[in-house]
Amino acid sequence: MDTGTTKMIARKEDGIGWMIFNQPEKLNAVSYDMWLAVPRILADYEADPNVRVIVLAGAGDKAFVSGADISEFEQKRGTADAIKVYNEAGDRANAALINATKPTIAMIRGYCIGGGLGIALTTDLRICGDTSTFAVPAAKLGLGYAYGGIKRLADVVGPSFAKEIFFTARQFTAEEARVMGLVNRIVPVAELEPYVRKYAATIAGNAPLTVKAAKMAINAATKDPDKRDLATVQAAVDACFASDDYKEGRTAFMEKRKPAFKGR
Repeated sequence: MDTGTTKMIARKEDGIGWMIFNQPEKLNAVSYDMWLAVPRILADYEADPNVRVIVLAGAGDKAFVSGADISEFEQKRGTADAIKVYNEAGDRANAALINATKPTIAMIRGYCIGGGLGIALTTDLRICGDTSTFAVPAAKLGLGYAYGGIKRLADVVGPSFAKEIFFTARQFTAEEARVMGLVNRIVPVAELEPYVRKYAATIAGNAPLTVKAAKMAINAATKDPDKRDLATVQAAVDACFASDDYKEGRTAFMEKRKPAFKGR
């Protein structure tokens, strides 16, 4: 599909929608046009029933995403109005990732720094290579982080580890990230993409409505009680039991075969 920029690659393969940050010469630092492309790509994947899982990755072998592309800050963030426009683009991209109804996986190779870690935290699962490193260097730069981004980190790793990450501003190894719960799995870097493909295929082979309902319920559980839309969650659960996939799952179990789910 046309992403609007060569710095973002979108392709669909075997039920997986790939979204690749493609600026390897800058360690996949995210530019303004890349932020604009993210919601466009996700909208296409959300509308395509053949896409069951969305995988985010960085081009090349050195980085997932290393943060924002600071080389364009003078032009894109030189005035208060420009900063507002730039931040709104980033906010829309992050909101699209957070609100994606399909499961999302961050395939992390190499550096995952600052805004790159923020992007990874918007995904449901994070799988990294054993040479990956993670950091939020804000305290070395004098930057302030908004509540939403810090809350996502604290929700994943807990308040104590979140404080350690921000207070020290140091780089953490893949194993340290796993211990904190920042990543779900560590894989030898040479095996990372095949592993993620297989993992995504496992998810893609399951009942899409069930996966969607589970994601909605788990996401609701992390919200404040007064912000939980439990009626919508229950409607998603009810849709599973009313679906052809539920019939297919029962039939396949009785016939001792692999089910062929259609998402309806």
